[in-house]
Amino acid sequence: MPALVEPAAELTVDEVRRYSRHLIIPDVAMDGQKRLKNARVLCVGAGGLGSPALMYLAAAGVGTLGIVEFDVVDESNLQRQVIHGQSDIGRSKAQSARNSVLEINPYVNVILHEERLDSENVMDVFSQYDLIVDGTDNFATRYLVNDACVLLKKPYVWGSIYRFDGQASVFWSEYGPCYRCLYPEPPPPGMVPSCAEGGVLGVLCGSIGSVQVTEAIKLLTGIGEPLVGRLMVYDALEMSYRTVKVRKDPECAICGKNPTVTELIDYEAFCGAASEEAVEAARASTITPRTLKQWIDEGKSIQIIDVREPAEYEIVSIPGAVLIPKNEFTLGDALADLPQDKRIVLHCKTGNRSAEVLALVKAAGFADAVHVGSGVIGWVNQIEPDKPVY
Repeated sequence: MPALVEPAAELTVDEVRRYSRHLIIPDVAMDGQKRLKNARVLCVGAGGLGSPALMYLAAAGVGTLGIVEFDVVDESNLQRQVIHGQSDIGRSKAQSARNSVLEINPYVNVILHEERLDSENVMDVFSQYDLIVDGTDNFATRYLVNDACVLLKKPYVWGSIYRFDGQASVFWSEYGPCYRCLYPEPPPPGMVPSCAEGGVLGVLCGSIGSVQVTEAIKLLTGIGEPLVGRLMVYDALEMSYRTVKVRKDPECAICGKNPTVTELIDYEAFCGAASEEAVEAARASTITPRTLKQWIDEGKSIQIIDVREPAEYEIVSIPGAVLIPKNEFTLGDALADLPQDKRIVLHCKTGNRSAEVLALVKAAGFADAVHVGSGVIGWVNQIEPDKPVY
């Protein structure tokens, strides 16, 4: 596959010293390093995957690095987002990441895009770069990134992490499949937990992020065999890597023979944060933590049910809550054991999972069931601030 960018005119004496271990690799050499210097790479996100990606792209000598990030550094980020430190808590992630990048390599030009990517701005942002590295953790942004890259004919280095498992690939419709060829439709809302709900082994971010940077370097310099048309799957517990072939789908909605997606769409609506049933169930059946506290104090006949996972329950819980994980409701096992003489009050971490369970519970005949809209996080913030959050 041809190199993605042309080489820069020259390397300075300081740059030769800095990149000398690259320069003595025959496949990279002076020509490859000049291409890296001339490259413009955008990293979407400065979180778990974005942290190692940005650090290694900077160390490798990529001349211009763009960072798309609108969030701030939270203490829970530090377990895996190694580009940030203790003193960065509360700071803009984009600015924190820029400082770390420049500390690693002052010769890198860093451009910040402190905004949320959407259908209105993504084309303008992406058009400034040669290659996109995706470090996001939600399906709406992944489909947005993919579709923009297909329309702009740019390569998209993708990675995904969850608990002990990681995946990586290169989607480039000019040479192979796109993300939609692999995943034509997003999973049903609530089906796939986020890292915030399910957790992630911190070091897994480094494993997958470094693979993404390896692929970016190969594409920019034109060396090796990129993961175009292949999906790399990593299992950290078994310490196994395997690759799965991914073929271009001739019926793909955006890169197929007769595309039906010819412009950017509403990706939040396409992916759906919650099912229609959950939205409808929660419409008039959502209470606040303060309301729940009042019901507890008044001795109302209620049954508080926590639908999170056991590991989450161990971290923090609402007093009196009984743990029944969401999966037990999904399978139908838990419905028969619900008390008929008490009002059901459901909660999870932030309200998404409990809304899905609420729909199931209401459909089973518990018409007066409610859920806590802000979950246990809202309870801690409003009622018991001394308890931990995660």
